[in-house]
Amino acid sequence: MAGRILRWGRASLAGDLPVAELADAIHDLWLRSATELNGTPMTYAPSLHDPDARGFASDNYAGIHPEILEAIARANGGHQVAYGADVYTQHLQSVFQHHFGADATAYPVFNGTGANVISLQAMTERWDAVICAESAHINVDECGAPERVGGLKLLAVQTPQGKLTPGLVDLQARGWGDEHRAQPKVVSITQSTELGTRYSVEEIAAIVDHAHGNDLVVHLDGARIANAAAALDVPMRAFTTDVGVDVVSFGGTKNGMMLGECVVVLNPEAVRGMAFLRKLSMQLASKMRFVSVQFDALLSGDLWLRNARHANAMAVRLEAAVRDVEGVEVQRPVEANSVFAILPAAVTERLQGRYAFYVWDEPSGEVRWMTSFDTTEADVDGFVAALREEMATGVSRRHAR
Repeated sequence: MAGRILRWGRASLAGDLPVAELADAIHDLWLRSATELNGTPMTYAPSLHDPDARGFASDNYAGIHPEILEAIARANGGHQVAYGADVYTQHLQSVFQHHFGADATAYPVFNGTGANVISLQAMTERWDAVICAESAHINVDECGAPERVGGLKLLAVQTPQGKLTPGLVDLQARGWGDEHRAQPKVVSITQSTELGTRYSVEEIAAIVDHAHGNDLVVHLDGARIANAAAALDVPMRAFTTDVGVDVVSFGGTKNGMMLGECVVVLNPEAVRGMAFLRKLSMQLASKMRFVSVQFDALLSGDLWLRNARHANAMAVRLEAAVRDVEGVEVQRPVEANSVFAILPAAVTERLQGRYAFYVWDEPSGEVRWMTSFDTTEADVDGFVAALREEMATGVSRRHAR
């Protein structure tokens, strides 16, 4: 068996097999006592988790989309040049240019925090600052990385529903030439936002026009950019390239990939030293083909859109159902793939014993429920049924006192 690699959907060592028999053959050969290419026998441990477990904590909890997993397997044969000189990463440039225009340059990285930190570093000098929403991921969910690792000053602004406006930008867009103050240079927005809302094309265009008029550049954190495009029913370039956004942190992990995000430079004049910053920030993958081929599978066809539309639709279904549950208060517009609601603390604790999800704001009792590409209608319906049971149990206990 040495020197042969089984590929999904390809002929096995025994020849062409039906899908079920192929799965059995893979299980026997790879999981029980597979032989590695170098002839060393290996025994693979059984799965350590319940593959039927479902939850609403994060779209990061979901597995890998089968089409992406298959693409990784296809890229696995033979040797390819390391550090991004492989054919998959070279091809990826044209894939991103198809979505974002001929000037787009893609820099695959490991994760979203890395993409954000590198983007913002490339757009700033050491004395510069970044204007963002107080709720922005770069401000509250990256362990201070933009400031500690990137050396940036974040100028956070309180916003309604996580969205900046030109007027809100102006609250921090000041102090130029004052050597005692960090100099505003970047406006960073998130699409869709951390609060599940989204900007319209016109809203982003207004922010970009205002920013550029003040010699500011614009960064878009697109961890869920596909969900926003799907919800708006527009191409991704409609609210990025076409309105003048300078740099995008493009998200893939939350939309079905195993790992990997991408810094997409739309305006080369807005950045400096991208290649060096990626390496300096420990975000340069040696076997980059396995990151790039995932983006190829996601973006060359419509998989990115199918996944995002499905996740969004499941959030709409969830929101409609929980609104009918007495005592549940849906707090925010459902405009992508998240639902925010307020529950009694005791209900939250019991429900978390049945389904994974996060408390968003402990003082108010607000929780967040996320849907993903693999959320099913049955998942949503089962969760809502559990929520009804726990809310009814809470009412019964109060009446029993």
